[in-house]
Amino acid sequence: MNAGCPGQRSRKLTSEILFCSHCGSELEIFSDEARVRCHKCSQMTSRAKLPSCADWCASARQCLGEGAWRTVQDQNGKEPEYAGPKDR
Repeated sequence: MNAGCPGQRSRKLTSEILFCSHCGSELEIFSDEARVRCHKCSQMTSRAKLPSCADWCASARQCLGEGAWRTVQDQNGKEPEYAGPKDR
C-alpha cells in the first residue's frame, strides 16, 4: 500500500479565482495547478509561484525521484546537491 508523500499528511485541494492575463476573464485554478488555460481566449495564465514541497521538504528527493527532483531544481535555478554515487 502506498502511504503517500511523507511530507504531507492529507491532500486537500482548494480552488481560487484568477483573472486571465490576456483577456481578463475569470478563471478557476486548483491548489495543485501552476497554470490554467482560459476558456475564452485559450491562452495560459500562471499563478504567482508559491513554494512547492521540492523547495522545502527534506523528503522531496526521495518522494519525487531523482529525475523529477533535479528538473524542479533546474527550473528554480538551484544547483542540485551531491548525494553520492547514484548522482553520476
